[in-house]
Amino acid sequence: MPEQATQLSPAQQKRFQSFFNKGFAAFERGNLDMAVELLYQCLEADPGNFRARKFLRMASLQRYTKKKPNALTAGLAEFSGLAPSLKASSALRAGRNAQAILAAEKALLAAPLSVKYETLAARCCTAAGYHDSAALILETGLQVDLQNEALMKALIDAYCSSGEWKKAREILVVLVNKYPHDGTLVTQLKDIEARMTMEEGWNDVAKSGEEEGYRKLIKNKDQAAKLDIASKAVAAGNDAETLIEEQKAKIAQEPKNLNYYKGLARIYQQLKRYDDAVDILEKARALNPADPELDRHITVAKTQSYDARIDALHAAGDAEGAQALSDERNQFVFDDLVSRVERYPNDLHLRYELGQQYLMYEAYDDAIQQFQLSQRAPKERTASLYGLANCFRRKGQRDMAIMQLETALDQLLVMDDMKKAVLFDLGELVEESGDTERAFQLYKEVYGADIAYKDIDVKMQRLYKLRQEKQNQDKA
Repeated sequence: MPEQATQLSPAQQKRFQSFFNKGFAAFERGNLDMAVELLYQCLEADPGNFRARKFLRMASLQRYTKKKPNALTAGLAEFSGLAPSLKASSALRAGRNAQAILAAEKALLAAPLSVKYETLAARCCTAAGYHDSAALILETGLQVDLQNEALMKALIDAYCSSGEWKKAREILVVLVNKYPHDGTLVTQLKDIEARMTMEEGWNDVAKSGEEEGYRKLIKNKDQAAKLDIASKAVAAGNDAETLIEEQKAKIAQEPKNLNYYKGLARIYQQLKRYDDAVDILEKARALNPADPELDRHITVAKTQSYDARIDALHAAGDAEGAQALSDERNQFVFDDLVSRVERYPNDLHLRYELGQQYLMYEAYDDAIQQFQLSQRAPKERTASLYGLANCFRRKGQRDMAIMQLETALDQLLVMDDMKKAVLFDLGELVEESGDTERAFQLYKEVYGADIAYKDIDVKMQRLYKLRQEKQNQDKA
């Protein structure tokens, strides 16, 4: 839904346009401080103006990332945004939406990559009905921090608030694929899919004649109970059988619609009927043998089947049988990845996964080959560089390992798990090289962000002691 701009008087509109033109010109020249100042003044005049917010966001992000923030500077930036964020939260609770938006923008200008401030600013925009602006703030944050699940969930909520069900579903599918047993996520996905179905029904009414349209709605009412069942995290008993028969009927009516096969497989997986899920997915693959998504679904279902049988053997006290089946499972995962990489050689995520497998089995040269290919994908780049570093380190090629980690570190702006791992491993490598001072500085970044990370506390105490001893020797 298009956002409504604030009604400005001709004089106000002229002043707004002047600020915007000057701010945009400053942005194009690279004068980011001036651009931020002028574009923020645009929002002061019109808090819901999408174009002003878009370029303000771009300018503030460029200004912030240009300084190459580390954990310390990021923490200080978030602290400097604390006061306006508290003001925004207070104004939001009081219903003063325009005031809340401007205060949240102030916090966001201080720390443009703070997930806390991004979600706060998005909530303020949503409360004022500026749904496109809320999505913009979260989308730009997610572009920098692609794996941030808090941002993904907030963006799903923003899309749902504006009725952008398809966009919400696209992000939610990523999370459900990552956490297939998370009942809350599965329920939310089913609810969104149900809403999409009902919305299609209303659209049919609008496009059809009144009598024909209402006939379709009456038919949809017959599906209401089924949609309600489908929205449950896990169907059981008669509910499950109802869903299964519904999906089978859809397959019978449209035997080439792969979505129905996937839907039935998902129900089977929720019921832990993994072999049935594999069977229906294999039938779907027979219709489209070159569908990498289907292949991935089949792999997941087969792996779930292995895990269920291994758990059953453990529960029965058959440790030997469980170990044998676990070995078989691991071999399946490896062989399956090799096979899929052969079928889809340009799928760089598969290359990365295969590299992980080779690394696990200590086939370092094979792993290096896969990681060198997978690093070409932006989403896999830092993880692939980290994988390369692990391979070179285990081969005893410390200098090569350090080079990969330094390259990865330059691209990590947020102190997440990956950055902590890169800093920690780089610290160990440079310490092994004898550069204890640099190791100390690297460890200190991790220590300042997460004192409980691995044995970072032990390393810091040891290096503090070494530095103190050196200082005492220098004085003597």
